[in-house]
Amino acid sequence: MGKEIRALFAALLLTATSAAAANAAGLLQESKHQRSEDKYRARLANQVRHQLVMLPWYSVFDNLAFRIDRDKVTLLGQVTRPVLKSDAEAAVKSIEGVASVKNEIEVLPLSAMDDQLRRAVYRAIYSGPGLQRYGLGAIPSIHIIVKNGNVTLEGIVDSEMDRNLANLRANQVPNVFSVKNNLVVARNEKKRA
Repeated sequence: MGKEIRALFAALLLTATSAAAANAAGLLQESKHQRSEDKYRARLANQVRHQLVMLPWYSVFDNLAFRIDRDKVTLLGQVTRPVLKSDAEAAVKSIEGVASVKNEIEVLPLSAMDDQLRRAVYRAIYSGPGLQRYGLGAIPSIHIIVKNGNVTLEGIVDSEMDRNLANLRANQVPNVFSVKNNLVVARNEKKRA
């Protein structure tokens, strides 16, 4: 009887050990799969971002964003030229690994008044001291979206002070109905990621 109990105990112990090992192997495999999935998403996001930034008509007055769900990309934002909307879709469709693209980019209405406001807000933000450094790149990091006299600021800045200064300068431009400040402080962006 004692031998049978020991044999049963040994069998249970062996079964529990092999089950734990199988479970650990499964968790390890799942962890590796999750890491490779995360790498794939990060690589795809970088490729989409690169394709959008390289578009020839993309400017400080446009805002292009995207959302990735596995192999599907949804394009978001606002553009001043209809050709930019179609070019963005074509560029993202050409990326290997993208199965489909849903284009939700809004084409802003043509308006001479909005064009004047775009230039005036641009001058107000980028010509004064404090924010000039944001206008140095090929595509400035503060984007100015104007729709029917309403201004939206999009992009990333280094500090809360810069965010507030851009908002203040945009609000001082004559004939601007409202300013929506969607600027994100870079340090806060890193904390979210």
